[in-house]
Order: sequence, then C-alpha cells, then structure tokens
Amino acid sequence: MNTVPDIIPISELRQDAAGIIKKMKAARQPVFITQHGRASAVLVSADDYRQSQREFEILRSLANGEREIVEGKGSDLDTVFAKARELLGARE
Repeated sequence: MNTVPDIIPISELRQDAAGIIKKMKAARQPVFITQHGRASAVLVSADDYRQSQREFEILRSLANGEREIVEGKGSDLDTVFAKARELLGARE
C-alpha cells in the first residue's frame, strides 16, 4: 500500500480519465482529485467502494449495539450471530 496518496488536478482527470481509472484499479489505491489546489473528490474502484460500504455497515451495527447496551436494550445472542452472518455473508 502506498503511503503517499495519488493526487491529481481535475484538469488531468479530464484529459486522461480512462488512463487514470486503469492505473487506480491496478494499484488498488484511491486517487485524490484537486480543484483550485484543494482536495475536492476521491476516486476509488467500484469494488473498493462496495467493500468499504460493507465494512461501514458492520461498524454501524457495532456502534448501534454499544448504544443499545448502554441504554439497557439489546438482542439475544442468536439474533446477534444471525445478523453478523447476514452482514458477513454479503461479502461473498
């Protein structure tokens, strides 16, 4: 994994969008797009985006579970494991 992000101006993206996307997918690294010298957008592959969304949903479920515990609410263990299997199974 690169430690220095790939940063390009939007004008470069306009000139060579296909080449930049091909390079981004091959490197499996996001590309930061700048506009007027400031970060404006991040380009990621569709697969990486879907993966990050799945991971976000898992984290959201964990955060909701923590909140429910604090509030004295919750679900039985079988329900928790069923939900975990559902979320993790979506990756396959």
